[in-house]
Amino acid sequence: MIFLEKEFDFFVSNQKELVKKYKGKHIVIKGHKVLGAYNSLPEAVKETSKNVELGTFLIQECKPSGKAYTQTYHSRASFALK
Repeated sequence: MIFLEKEFDFFVSNQKELVKKYKGKHIVIKGHKVLGAYNSLPEAVKETSKNVELGTFLIQECKPSGKAYTQTYHSRASFALK
């Protein structure tokens, strides 16, 4: 099983609706729920990690088509959480 597969499958399955609502944002997904939408990846990590353990949620840039998920990122301790 791929780590965060459930969250990624949720994004792909609901991409059209999510793009209508969050286009251009970085959305945080845990399970089958969007926890938040942010203007940048660092902001999404910083804000979400205040209440949710790093590595347990997916941050996905909300774009139409497969261009939204051509790269895979994992939570890293190297993010500056200022």
